[in-house]
Amino acid sequence: MSQLHFSWLELGILIPLAGWLVVGRLRDAVVARHWCLVFTGAALVCTFAEWQDFQTLKTFEAEDRWQPLAQLFGPDLFVVDELSAPLLPHVALLFFLTTLATLRTKIRRFSFSWTLLSEAILLATFSCKEPWLLIALLALGTLRPYWELRARGKPTRVYTLHMGLYVALLVFGQAFVSLEDDQRVHTLWAIVPLMAAVLVRSGIVPFHCWVTELFEHATFGTALLYVAPLTGAYAAMRLVLPIAPDWVLRGLGLISLVTAVYAAALTLIQTDARRFFALLFLSHSALVLVGLEIVTPIGLTGALCLWLSVGLSLGGFGLMLRALESRHGRISLVEFQGLYEHMPILAICFIITGLASVGFPGTSGFIGTELLVDGAVAAYPYTGVAVVIAAALNGIALVQTYFRLFTGTQYASMISLRLGGRERAAVLTLMALILLGGLAPQFSVSGRYHAALALLKQRGVLSNNTEHVSASEAESLVSPEM
Repeated sequence: MSQLHFSWLELGILIPLAGWLVVGRLRDAVVARHWCLVFTGAALVCTFAEWQDFQTLKTFEAEDRWQPLAQLFGPDLFVVDELSAPLLPHVALLFFLTTLATLRTKIRRFSFSWTLLSEAILLATFSCKEPWLLIALLALGTLRPYWELRARGKPTRVYTLHMGLYVALLVFGQAFVSLEDDQRVHTLWAIVPLMAAVLVRSGIVPFHCWVTELFEHATFGTALLYVAPLTGAYAAMRLVLPIAPDWVLRGLGLISLVTAVYAAALTLIQTDARRFFALLFLSHSALVLVGLEIVTPIGLTGALCLWLSVGLSLGGFGLMLRALESRHGRISLVEFQGLYEHMPILAICFIITGLASVGFPGTSGFIGTELLVDGAVAAYPYTGVAVVIAAALNGIALVQTYFRLFTGTQYASMISLRLGGRERAAVLTLMALILLGGLAPQFSVSGRYHAALALLKQRGVLSNNTEHVSASEAESLVSPEM
């Protein structure tokens, strides 16, 4: 296994962990936000440097060894590969921009110290491949929303039941995997609980109610950071995909496909903006899991590309709704709001991030959706049709919501509702990444194609001679002839 030139990954994890200890002692919320921004920014720099360091190695997998940690926990504690390399800066960027876009009106409700701890846990999760350590980190990641709900005096029963079931299924399934370690084919006692755990964490029907409850009762920033990285998809890639037979993956894909269409249909009739966003996100996250059903390089590449684009586009879309709530309170979709004249930049960013999530041409979501549909139609025609239906319903719902919020009437306000400098920097950064990913997708698609090949090789679908794939093969996926 190759080794990175510097321990960027360990630093990216330890910096927010140290920030949690520092910011937790601060009583001034403004100062806490300032230092949280410093620590999340430093973590972003480290994870981006780790990604670039990994790219220079031109390998499928590399370890990031730091001697103090290697002596305590072993040499392979944190490993970065084609799958996780871009996900780490992706996660760090979401945390940094969410902190940056937090207004003074929200800083006393939003816990910056627990945000830093959540980032450290999530970065460690996305750089972990050892199953039991991964399950421990996944379990720790469920605690932050629970603590916030309790601190705010909100109901926790639905969230606790679902996350308790999620952790129990992970432990149960992995225990049988460990017992059957010498077997080439694992039993249903091992595979089904792990698949069910992924369904629960991803909010797949019928385990979707905890997502809407979380957005209803938690702060928008906490709920967004908990669902946007798509941790359930990562658990599926690491724990389910390598050992599950094809029929299990088809079952997972079918249930996810039903969820994608069902949630997309529900977005059309929502009267509350938070529930609308929760269902919109469920529909898109389910489409990522649909890609697992298509055990081909093109289909899996589309799912991995869609994973990154959904995080960016719907992460930005969520920040738009959060900015609206900061000025307008909880937003109803029953009546027209007419807010365009007061916040034109936000309105433009709102519609572009929304359209990017449904694969509008020229945005980062277009290539991922196109590859997913292409792979789905080639493997199972009905899957491709359902993916197109879900995307169409989501697109209709997004345009409908835009008109409800920004047109139809004139809104009178005695104070300025325009975006502040911090919010403008956050949304324009996401806009630039979304458009850049749509106009020059070759680099992203090439990396995701290599990740798909590595995952398929773990399943034994591909032979060892596919380990070194030329960049031209990956770039051909986004050629004009496609």
